[in-house]
Formats: sequence, structure tokens, C-alpha cells
Amino acid sequence: MHCPAKLQVRWPEEWPYTEADFARQDESTDTGFYTHPRICTHVDDNFIATLNKHYGKVFPTYPNARILDLCSSWISHYPTEKTWSHVSITGMNEYELQQNKQADDYTVRDLNENPKLPYEDSSFDIVTCTVSFDYLCKPLEVMKEVGRVLKPGGMVILSTSNRCFPTKAVNIWLQTGDLEHVLIYGSYMHYSSVFERPEALDLSGPLCRLGFQDPVYVIQAKLLGSSLWR
Repeated sequence: MHCPAKLQVRWPEEWPYTEADFARQDESTDTGFYTHPRICTHVDDNFIATLNKHYGKVFPTYPNARILDLCSSWISHYPTEKTWSHVSITGMNEYELQQNKQADDYTVRDLNENPKLPYEDSSFDIVTCTVSFDYLCKPLEVMKEVGRVLKPGGMVILSTSNRCFPTKAVNIWLQTGDLEHVLIYGSYMHYSSVFERPEALDLSGPLCRLGFQDPVYVIQAKLLGSSLWR
């Protein structure tokens, strides 16, 4: 069930995080960590079905959309019924990206090494990122890049659960819980200064509350109409 969060968040005036917040247990190159393909799912079937259903409601509101999937893999969890015109994906493992049947093109990119997205301004209507923004050491820079490549009024959709590779997730993620994770994602959108107020959705089912399913959280926001990121 869709449950928009009604929290009235009062953000600090300045970026509240420190460099240590984005340190990791394993600071070795991510290229090495992602060398071997992982043709598997990192969340349960209910999470995938729930996110798929959410995308199925949002995507048609942008007819013939151009979509970008960040930190992607062999699957993007998009609906079977195609309402978009083009999907670009970025990720760490080329073999995984090559297996993604919904992608029209792919780019191998380590966003921790280089947060610059390899796309022109205002290229996409929708940008998605599934259970991966918690691995980014430069999330504000990446979020600003998301704003740059989105068209005015376009939407960013981040999703998260309670699973991760703990050695590669940033410290602030490991030190906080589900509610704080939602706020952290929302703060990235807020401090980028190019998005409308973020909306948080708890799409978790009743079995999640009993510990039998992964929780499903979506944080999304529309890009402001003016080109504030330039």
C-alpha cells in the first residue's frame, strides 16, 4: 500500500555530513570488488514486484520517456509493458550490463571515482537507482548530476531496503536505521537545491512487519522547472 510520509523535515541550513560519514570499511577500488558478475537479485521477490508496480504507475505519466538507471546491473526491475522510448544504464560490471534486456545502451562507470554522468544536459525524463545510492561516497555530486541530466519536471526515483554489502556501504548508512535511511536519501535531493520537496513512500507489505519480507522504501522528487543547477 502506498503510504506517503507526512514528516515535516526541518533540514539544517548547511550540508550536515562529514567526510568520515562517507568512508567505508573497505576502501579498496570498487572496480576490483565488482570484477566478478553477480547474476542474482539483491532483494526478495516481493520487493521487486512492489517496485515494478510502482514504476508501472509513474512511468506512463511521462509518455515515451527517456530513462536512466544508475548503478544498474543485469535487471532494472522495470515493468513488462513498455511505455518509454529509451533506457540508458550505468554500472560497474560490463557483463552484467550487457545482460540487461531492457537497456538500449550502457556505460561502465565508477561514480565513486568519477561522479560526472556521461550524458548531455536535460537528456532524461526519469532517473532511477535501486538499492545502490548507499554505496556512493559523493552522493551530493551525483545527485546534482542527476539534476543536470533530467529535463525540467523530470523525476528521480530512489529505492532502498534493509540489505547491503556492509564493507562497501558508507558509514552513515551502517550507523542508522530504516527511517534515517529515508531521510538521508531525501537530504541528498534537498541539498542539491534543484528538486522539489522529496516524497517518501513506505510500500512494505504486512509480512515485512513480521520479518518475512524485505521492506520497500521509495524516495522520489521532481526537478524544479528552472535550470538552477547550471
